Amino acid sequence: MLFCVFPCLTVLQQHLLNRNTRDADAENLMEAPPRKKEDKIFKIIDRVLKQVFGEEAALLIYKHLERHYSLSQSEFSEKIDVFARGLEDFLSSGAYVIESKILNDIYSSYGALRRTELERTPEEYDFASQIKIAMQNA
Repeated sequence: MLFCVFPCLTVLQQHLLNRNTRDADAENLMEAPPRKKEDKIFKIIDRVLKQVFGEEAALLIYKHLERHYSLSQSEFSEKIDVFARGLEDFLSSGAYVIESKILNDIYSSYGALRRTELERTPEEYDFASQIKIAMQNA
C-alpha cells in the first residue's frame, strides 16, 4: 500500500509543477509589446541627465523621483508630466535648462517635428505637452 501512495503523490506533484510552468509561459506571452517610442524618450532623458550631471547625480534624481513621486524610470515616458514636476522640484529653475536639452535631443532624434510651431507659442506648450506632441507625431 505504501508503494501505491508514493507514485500517486509523485504524479500529483509533477502535474502541479507542469501546470505552474504552463502558467508562467502564459504570463510571458501576455506581456505588453515593447514600447519603442516610450523607450526612446526614456533613453534620451537618461542620456541627457547623465551627460549633464554624471552617473551618480542622475541616480540621485531617479531616487528622488521614485521616493517622492512614486515614479520609476520605466514610467518616465508614460507620466512625463509627473517627471517634469519632480525634476522641477529637485532642480528648481535649473530644470528648464535640462528640459530644453531633452527637448532638443528629442527633436533631433525624431526630426524637426513642428518645432517652429511649438516655439511660436511657448506659453501654451510646457515641457510635458511638447514631449507628448513629439511622441504622437513620431
